[in-house]
Amino acid sequence: MQNVKNIIFDLGGVLFNIDFRLTEKAFTELGVNDFASFFTQFHSNPLFAMLETGVNTAFFYDEFRKETRLDVTDEQIKHAWNALLLDFRKESMALLPVLRKKYRLYLLSNTNEIHIQEFLLRFDQTYPGTNFEDLFDGVYYSHRIGFRKPNADAFEYILNRHSLPAQETLFIDDSINNIEAAGKLGIQTIHLKPGMRVEKLGL
Repeated sequence: MQNVKNIIFDLGGVLFNIDFRLTEKAFTELGVNDFASFFTQFHSNPLFAMLETGVNTAFFYDEFRKETRLDVTDEQIKHAWNALLLDFRKESMALLPVLRKKYRLYLLSNTNEIHIQEFLLRFDQTYPGTNFEDLFDGVYYSHRIGFRKPNADAFEYILNRHSLPAQETLFIDDSINNIEAAGKLGIQTIHLKPGMRVEKLGL
């Protein structure tokens, strides 16, 4: 890393623990026998991609029932979809205020309104009296900006909005697809592989 002034963090798998297998298990128990065709860490079918780029949750629930032909409630779908969300990595989160003394910090997450409500609830329970977005200079969710990683538009949205030179910006993500996409734009990158932690990177 050279001349880094800005850091863009992914959320799931970087600052927050997730386990996609739990959501696959939960949907399988609801009767979805091919959930991997709908969603994995590296793939989203059109419905889930739409959920992560702005479609409202009511539409998502209705279309999910149509696609799966299952008689399930909104709450059952929500519960299964949220099963992958675990907890915040406290050591990694504790590093953010320290890093913010040296860098401008941003968050860029492929996510949706269902997950946003759940992990913000867990944040409030874990860090009462603290505002999650106050930890960063900018927080950007794919659901709200209309762009998902690895689409270049997602990265360019932040770079342009904050006038960040790509070569002075570091992006940390657990998905190699997203890392490669950011690298093509000239952004410096760190691929956070399983077992790696932000607080061990020597930032």
